[in-house]
Amino acid sequence: MDFRQLRERVNLFLYDNKSNVLRVGRILNVIVSLIAMSSLVYYYGFQHDQATEEMLLGVIKMSFVFYVLHFVLRFIYSFQPIDFLRKNWFEGIIMFLLTVEGISYNVFDFLLLEKLALAFGFNSFTDLSALFIQLYILAVVLIGIGRGGGAMTRFKLNPAVIFITSFAVIIFVGTGLLMLPEMTVPDGGMNVLDALFTSTSATCVTGLMVEDTPTFFTFKGQVVLLILIKLGGLNIIAFGSFLVLASRFGLRVKQHDVIEDFVNNDSHLSAESMLGKVIIWSTGMEILGAIMMFIFWDEAIPFESNGQRAFYSIFHSVSAFNNAGISLFTDGLYNEAVRFNFYIHWLVTILVFFGALGMVAVFDLFDPQNLRERMRAPWKRIGFMTKIALYFSIGLVIIGSVGYYIMEYNGTLAGYNQFGKITTAVFQSVTRTSGFNTVDFGSVGVPSLFMLIVLMFIGSSSSSTGGGIKTSTLAIVGADIWSTIRGASNTELFKRTISPLLKSRAYSVLVFFLIFDVIGIFALSISESHILANPNYDIIDLAFEEVSALGTVGLSTGITSLLSPFGKLVIIASMFVGRVGTLTVAFAVGVNLISKNYRYPEGHTMVG
Repeated sequence: MDFRQLRERVNLFLYDNKSNVLRVGRILNVIVSLIAMSSLVYYYGFQHDQATEEMLLGVIKMSFVFYVLHFVLRFIYSFQPIDFLRKNWFEGIIMFLLTVEGISYNVFDFLLLEKLALAFGFNSFTDLSALFIQLYILAVVLIGIGRGGGAMTRFKLNPAVIFITSFAVIIFVGTGLLMLPEMTVPDGGMNVLDALFTSTSATCVTGLMVEDTPTFFTFKGQVVLLILIKLGGLNIIAFGSFLVLASRFGLRVKQHDVIEDFVNNDSHLSAESMLGKVIIWSTGMEILGAIMMFIFWDEAIPFESNGQRAFYSIFHSVSAFNNAGISLFTDGLYNEAVRFNFYIHWLVTILVFFGALGMVAVFDLFDPQNLRERMRAPWKRIGFMTKIALYFSIGLVIIGSVGYYIMEYNGTLAGYNQFGKITTAVFQSVTRTSGFNTVDFGSVGVPSLFMLIVLMFIGSSSSSTGGGIKTSTLAIVGADIWSTIRGASNTELFKRTISPLLKSRAYSVLVFFLIFDVIGIFALSISESHILANPNYDIIDLAFEEVSALGTVGLSTGITSLLSPFGKLVIIASMFVGRVGTLTVAFAVGVNLISKNYRYPEGHTMVG
């Protein structure tokens, strides 16, 4: 028997057994994933004696072995190994690293990752190694759960339901994790309401916190917050980017099959690597930001080790790009240690700006293929949506910076040199979408607070990590108002005609946010009478808090920790609705009504 015949027999054997073997593998994958996730939560969430700890580590190690073997099994049964590796490259990298680290640890009793870090001068690797190990475990288990969840593609759900449910699941899982004893410095863990508030704030990338992040949460708790920020930000930019992409292809929102295919990475759209592109670009920007932060932290900051310095860099880079605004410094970037670290302020400003610009606009501006096309064909310009996102974002930053500089020149900007005044003014204007602060907002004047309320209400751009009504809504409503004033028959913007459906969506989003803000402020004015009784606060502080929550901004004048239980529930609802509301309204407006073969007579009334 020659090699070709042997290979043919092997292929026939594999083909005959492929269906049954892979079915058993999927079932075992779900079981192992659930066991691994439970063991992981129990291991990191509670204190254990040595015997229990070794048992849990053994379970986790065995789950790793299963994942590697399952990946190899799927590779063998693929019959097209190159295509399989191309489609599963990320999982393949994780499995390869896992195998190498496993061999290294069990044979040579050390981790290659640790050796590499020590070679780069990380004398204390504890924090960073713990972070990477936890991310390793999380990535592997999530891949396992996702691999076993293929049955979900059989259910054709409304995309709005998918979107809202995904956020709700992340929030509730995060709530449970933050309540574990090992996540907080005080004994007993976090209470349910505060854990729900914090998880919602992190997942919805808002940044309002009822507790001081660096002193209340342990390193494990901070890692949970980091993961929630990343998952929440990735969820919104991936889903938002797909919406814009779908509109370019002329797809209607009601086409659930296409949307679900995109989410599950099996569609024609995903063949163009849209979801993978979002993940790679966003993660790449966060990594670049973390590297730059590691370099530019002020040497006076009392980092305990290079590992802690690296973790702070990663955390703040992810928090900035995802517009979360959560910081590991008490009082945020207003902390004495970083208040005058202006290079860090500019890095955060840049990350926040591009995170709020939207990934589709970033692709259009900086994708190498688009750049080459514009160089070959100079007449080609950036897209219509990119123009709105870029020009209006820059315009809002300029207006906010100049306004803050003028109104706070002798206020919160007093004591800064000219470079510091400009840096701080620009930072507060850009941070209208993120929640980072380099000043004490309790000392900001009422005119500046009112201006910031307007800027927070507008928010960021579509397909971005920020909230608010979006720059696209502002652009369309503004163009329509201008057309009405001029008596024009069509609404035009950047030499494009705006359709009635697009105008309807923009006004729906605008009215939706206005109504919910009014309801939220009214509810807070009733429940937070104790805050209004404080001579240091008044109704504008409540309005600032509500608009910040609904716009998923995270700025506060200092009343977040003073909120009553009912007030916290109001803010939780605002953060959640603000995160999912805009797209939900767009879906609702985009649904086709049942066709009618009649129409009512036109009605006429005076307007205004």
